[in-house]
Amino acid sequence: MSHLRSDLRTRAEELVALYPEKRSALIPLCHLAQEQDGWLTPEATSEIAELCGVTAAEVQGTATFYDMLHTEPVGTYAVAVCTNIACLLGGALELLEHAEATLGIRAGGTTPDGVFTLHEAECLADCDKTPCVQVNHRYVGAQTPASFDALVDDLRAGRLSETIPNHGTLVRVRRTVGLLADRDAVKAERAAVSQEQAARAATAAAADGGK
Repeated sequence: MSHLRSDLRTRAEELVALYPEKRSALIPLCHLAQEQDGWLTPEATSEIAELCGVTAAEVQGTATFYDMLHTEPVGTYAVAVCTNIACLLGGALELLEHAEATLGIRAGGTTPDGVFTLHEAECLADCDKTPCVQVNHRYVGAQTPASFDALVDDLRAGRLSETIPNHGTLVRVRRTVGLLADRDAVKAERAAVSQEQAARAATAAAADGGK
């Protein structure tokens, strides 16, 4: 039985069909699983491995390399405070300390109610708005202690749900053009390519045997 919802399983199979090698879909599938669960559960990891023709250990090893992929539960809202040089000069450490006090957790922790996870981040590439803060990878502009508290209140109350979805959702707009492929057509094309490769290999082997 699939761990992914039926609609996500269909999307996962469509993603795999886009690539000449199934394993190339590994990272997109990880994001798809996070859209459902908010993190990469063991069940999702196993299903991604099956879809990509790799081991669960390979999925886990790949996921742990990327900051946007989580192999342990995170909050509904993952809050990242940049403490790189530009933000550092703009008061990032003071803001991070305030965020820890407001949320009652240290950086790297999750609130007991599971709503917020707080991260200390490297450069978030919004250096003209310091200190830079992201929530679920959405920029929320330069923050002060007062504006951060207001941000937390808005998130708890659901007032920002239109712009900041739950963690794991990268985009809420689905493609209707572009990277679409008929799976049967893709399979037929790949089968033809495989036959051509086999024929060339056989020709080359016969030529080598005749020397």
